[in-house]
Amino acid sequence: MSSDVRAGTIHRMSNEAQNPTDAASIDVDVPLDDAVVLLVDDNEQNLELMQAYLDDLPCRTETAMDGVEAMEQVARTRPDLVLLDVMMPRMSGFEVCQKIKSNPDTRDTAIIMVTALNEVPDYERAVESGTDDFLSKPVNKLELITRVRSLLRVTLLRKRLADLLKDSPDASTG
Repeated sequence: MSSDVRAGTIHRMSNEAQNPTDAASIDVDVPLDDAVVLLVDDNEQNLELMQAYLDDLPCRTETAMDGVEAMEQVARTRPDLVLLDVMMPRMSGFEVCQKIKSNPDTRDTAIIMVTALNEVPDYERAVESGTDDFLSKPVNKLELITRVRSLLRVTLLRKRLADLLKDSPDASTG
């Protein structure tokens, strides 16, 4: 039995060496250059401040002034991450988050809710809406950059893994 295991291991190792899409060859350092972050806030000063904070990251930023505009932008640009104000006219951040997460085409979009609300029920509602994280206003630059970078990495790695699995020869057989 050990010879079977050993032979299987040798066989597996030789496949890994020949197949550059195996997990062992994935570069863990995820470049953020192609990432798109959508900033959504009805207050233009807040948008400008968050955009200035994110200038330290190599990602592209888009903006929307309310929930309806945010949904249009999500459909058009397919952002990797949405920084979403909670209290907005026409459509709240809770509603936007719920719509994004309930759509199979956009449900893997990372969402960070940014809110001045600080009561436990508000955080519970954000989580129930599907948010991945939340920040309190006023936003701290280091905290914003750290959370955005972290969630972008997770999102981009998840996309890369999905692509690898989709292109894998084993995907068509099983």
